[in-house]
Amino acid sequence: MKETMAPPAAREKAPRLPSLTGLRWFAAFAVFGFHLFTGGITDDPGTQRFLGAVFSAGSSGVPFFFVLSGMVLTWSSRPGDRAWAFWRRRAARIVPSHMVTWIAVLALLTVAGRVVAPGPAMSGFFLLQAWVPDETYYFGGNTPSWSLSCEMAFYAVFPLLLPLLRRIPGNRLLLTSAGLWAGTWVVPFVSFSMPESIGYWFVWIFPVTRALEFALGMTVALMVKEGRWRGPGLPVAVVLVLVAYATVPLVWQRAGWVAWMAGPFAVLIAAAATADVREKRSPLRLPVLVWLGEISFAFYLVHQPTISLVNRVLGRTPAHALLVTLTALPLAVLLAWALHRLVERPAERLLSGGRPGAA
Repeated sequence: MKETMAPPAAREKAPRLPSLTGLRWFAAFAVFGFHLFTGGITDDPGTQRFLGAVFSAGSSGVPFFFVLSGMVLTWSSRPGDRAWAFWRRRAARIVPSHMVTWIAVLALLTVAGRVVAPGPAMSGFFLLQAWVPDETYYFGGNTPSWSLSCEMAFYAVFPLLLPLLRRIPGNRLLLTSAGLWAGTWVVPFVSFSMPESIGYWFVWIFPVTRALEFALGMTVALMVKEGRWRGPGLPVAVVLVLVAYATVPLVWQRAGWVAWMAGPFAVLIAAAATADVREKRSPLRLPVLVWLGEISFAFYLVHQPTISLVNRVLGRTPAHALLVTLTALPLAVLLAWALHRLVERPAERLLSGGRPGAA
């Protein structure tokens, strides 16, 4: 394929967006909290209600990452870049850490007497599980890796999609973004006639429907790049996301999975990026948040098996939920740091020719 992903005339390197790196941590932590809520760490109804009140919408961190992925890849696309070079960098960024954690989780499950069948094990290892409408496949092994299966699909079409979106006149980018967001609302209504299990897969797992969020992030990046973003600033965008997050339990479930949060997330990402470009004040650029954001991919990979392991090892006590949380969180951060330093970054440097790609 000889298609380039950026016009040769575009020579200036895009400025870094550290606020988006800081935001990554909050999204990863929300997913961590969601798996605390669903992980059976407490038998106390009051504690479970508290976890539900705070984290029942935590899975919305995944739509955030899908929108962010489209934004960051478009923002950092290299002039004259070839599709093969892009694919190599993205594989170097994701595959080694995924393989290490996948093998480790399968080993732990085997020791625990929960052997994963060959089909789900192999489809997950090669990141194809999201294409199979069967929970034993897409949630087999290291459950969070299903979203990487979607990401690999996004990466596959990115070199074709970016030139198409670049052809859209600047004054129509907002309309395009609105259309993509509207598409995320159409998906749950299309799923209404499907059986419950297939409808869940179609809305939450299927890479084709989830690509709407990725494309939405791409159009947001183009608007910010061209100086056409006219949305609210960062403080208002944060409030918008918090209100949307708090009200997820009140909306129709299938709309709450993706559509309810996709628009607010796009606004937040655009506002944070604009704050960085215009050098406005942003607490998301705090060094500790940027560091946590840098290890957030590794944290995402290790957090659920860490919760499950700690929950299994610690004896049941009245304070079990608190002990699991206070043990699993720092342990997951430590494991994420090790995976980031010892696998993710070295593999990225080696496999991408010494030029690590954008996260």
